Amino acid sequence: MGTEELAHMEIICAIIYQLTKDLCPDEIKSSGFDKYYVDHTLALWPQAAGGIPFNACEFQSKGDPITDLTEDLAAEQKARSTYENILRLVKDPEVADPIRYLREREVVHFQRFGEGLRIVQDHLDSKNFYAFNPAFDCRE
Repeated sequence: MGTEELAHMEIICAIIYQLTKDLCPDEIKSSGFDKYYVDHTLALWPQAAGGIPFNACEFQSKGDPITDLTEDLAAEQKARSTYENILRLVKDPEVADPIRYLREREVVHFQRFGEGLRIVQDHLDSKNFYAFNPAFDCRE
């Protein structure tokens, strides 16, 4: 899934490139893209819609399989929601079709992480699978 997630980023970057490669200064200004342009020209600079740059804080991990898989599930749902929000705003099929594909993959990833979480839970104490971290704690 990690490799596929990198491919998702590549698809998004390709869409952004296609949408911005031929912009003239007047289009840049009228679209509100001017602040981004001043800092990055038309180079790709991953950031949230609110302008917060992508960084390592986006990756949450604790080393506990239940915690990490639950975080993965949440991340897939957040990505799906973002794609759905994009689809509400964008009607151009050259943008919307790849976004729909990415949304579908997020659903599949959510299902796979859910299966992984169930497998982990099945191998832990069924009465209280939060009693210990199986990656580190030994049961006597």
